[in-house]
Amino acid sequence: MRPDQTLVTLQREGTRITARTSEPFIEEAAAGTSEHDHPYSHLTTPLRQRGLSCTVEYGLSDHIVHAELPDGSALIISPPQEPPTDHPPGYPGSWLVTRGHPDDSTLHEVIYDSEPDGPHARHGGSIPRLLAAIDTRLDQLGLPPRPEPRRPAQESGADAVLHRAGFVPVVLFRERFHRLPSAMTDPVEQRQMVTRAVDMLQAEGFDVSCDPGLLDPSLPPPAHQGLSLGDRLGHLTHSIQSASHTGEVVAALSELTAPGDGVLQRVVESLNTTADWWEDLGEPADPHYANRLRYIAQKLDSYALDIRSMRGELADRHTDHPGRLQARVGQVAPEEPAASRVTAALAVSPTAQRTTPAAPPSASAAPPTLPPARPSSAPGR
Repeated sequence: MRPDQTLVTLQREGTRITARTSEPFIEEAAAGTSEHDHPYSHLTTPLRQRGLSCTVEYGLSDHIVHAELPDGSALIISPPQEPPTDHPPGYPGSWLVTRGHPDDSTLHEVIYDSEPDGPHARHGGSIPRLLAAIDTRLDQLGLPPRPEPRRPAQESGADAVLHRAGFVPVVLFRERFHRLPSAMTDPVEQRQMVTRAVDMLQAEGFDVSCDPGLLDPSLPPPAHQGLSLGDRLGHLTHSIQSASHTGEVVAALSELTAPGDGVLQRVVESLNTTADWWEDLGEPADPHYANRLRYIAQKLDSYALDIRSMRGELADRHTDHPGRLQARVGQVAPEEPAASRVTAALAVSPTAQRTTPAAPPSASAAPPTLPPARPSSAPGR
């Protein structure tokens, strides 16, 4: 995992398959990591975020994580060693966490034990339960807390990818993650959706840790896909930010408010069509959700008319922005129409194909034509 990469961990937690996002850790904390570290980065990353120095070593029959504390003691985080178990690297069926000191043989503390006869056996191989127990003990020992989540752009980007891959967001007190839809219980469907999510995350440059048992290696690599419709619309925002003339902003607003085929009009149509489809889905609450969607669509349609009217007022102004004209001198050719710059802003580059997490390629140069938006979140390809 590179220090500037956000890590997304996909794993089974009880009956759920979840995706949890960890923000990048500082570069100094990554110094000295070994080649064995990657299968255990879902453990070492959050520990380094609390200032612990971590190494991955080989124990009796499996790798263990060794985390040094400021007082000289150390945590040993270990899968079952004797007898050895067969499991994907970093994803055993249970965990044992002990604390000891090389110069004090009297210090031997069991912090977490989810082996079959242990006090935490009901949690099995759950990584969140394991980390929660370790965090509780580190708090008691007075170690500095993990920095408050900042929701960096990379982490928000991972949320967007998981959303489009079909995952459902879960927001709890001091915890947020994504999961597969609760009614998706078919293992084949689950593996297809997880594999698709991993492909999409890797293509966007995220570091991914995933239990291999959740992947379907028979699926073909993803084809080239364009940026999402939302990302393409984001280029309208950049066009407005750099505009020096009302005509440039009017060109962008025209894409949003055009009658019949403008973006806002299409959103209204999509919401109304979804309401019609949802209304007869078969659950008692379905008509309520359908009516709620129609209400939102009606409000949005009314707001779209207001924005269209204001776009007309701005078009009538037809003037340079006094605070931005000088900054734009020499950057945009005077003869270039504003509308052409909006069109150019909407031309996007393709997304990278499936790669290994260690070295995702960057996007290529922008093509001259507008690529299609990402496919729907259906698990099939």
